This record gives sequence, C-alpha cells and structure tokens, in this order.
Amino acid sequence: MGSLGRCLARSLLRGPPGPRRPLGPPHRHGSGTPELQEKTLVLVKPDAVQRRLVGDVIKRFERRGFKLVGMKLLQANHDILDKHYHQLRQKPFYPALLAYMMSGPLVAMVWEGYNVVRSTRAMVGDTNSAEAKPGTIRGDFSMHVSRNVVHASDSVETAHEEISFWFRSNELVAWECSDQDYTYGP
Repeated sequence: MGSLGRCLARSLLRGPPGPRRPLGPPHRHGSGTPELQEKTLVLVKPDAVQRRLVGDVIKRFERRGFKLVGMKLLQANHDILDKHYHQLRQKPFYPALLAYMMSGPLVAMVWEGYNVVRSTRAMVGDTNSAEAKPGTIRGDFSMHVSRNVVHASDSVETAHEEISFWFRSNELVAWECSDQDYTYGP
C-alpha cells in the first residue's frame, strides 16, 4: 500500500475529520515552529492521461512527502481553460493550446506541503521538454513542448487563483497524515 493509502486508512480509523483549514496563511506543526504550508495546483494534461501516466505523477509527489488534498478527473471546458490560461490569450498558440486541453480528460490535483510550489516546479522541470532535465516529470515523460504532460502553478499567489478555478473550497480535504513528523520533523 502506498503512503497515501496508509495515511487515508489511518485517517479513517480516527473518525470524522475536524474543522477544515482555510487556504490562507501558514500554520504551525506540533513543535510550534512556524512552517509555511502551501498548496499548489497540478494538472495532469490529456497527453499524460492518454499515456496512463497519472499514477507515475502521483507517485512522485507522494514519495516527496506532499499531501494530496484534492483530486478530480474531468473534461475541461472552454470557460475554465480561458480563465486558467488568461495570460496567454494573445499568444499565437492559444487556440491550439485550448483545443489540446479539451481533447481528452485531465486530472486536476491540489498538493499541500512545506515549500510545495517551488519544489513542484523543480520536480516538473522546464516547460520545453528538450531542456527538461532527466529525473524531472517532463524530462522523463515529455517529448515536445506542446505535449508537456503536466501544469504546475508558478507562485503561491497563482496557485491560490488557479485552485479556485478548478476546485470549490469544500472539495479540498483537510486531513492529518501520521507520517508528518517523519517528513517534516517534530
């Protein structure tokens, strides 16, 4: 059983979840040391879903110690993609990007953890697969910049905005994973 499975099993044994934490500011762990708990959006794009790479992507985030707090498989529509990619509207490739992102299902995920935005960007690798380093998601799985497997938020502020496009607040699950002290220390 993977770490997510073990954590979910322990969480179920503990009973119903407590109050939900908002998306907002940092919170403290058991030791009282303030640590920034960020959330980030990761989209597993249609090419990766078609190639059955969803599990490989999830596995990398779990092994890194991040906590999955939201996930859904969906067929993205023009409206959500137009909001998500608003900064690219003037680019010549914009129509092709939207067509590609609507060409099949994608998986939207929200991951939580210490420094998760910057760490995720490093794990994902360069947007251009030819420049993505081996060992990164794009370096290992992407063949072309137009089919680069995943999207990852590029800043904490962008992550908050993007998460709100793809998830309602009640779709994010606040849960405590019992391996947190082993991942982040006491």
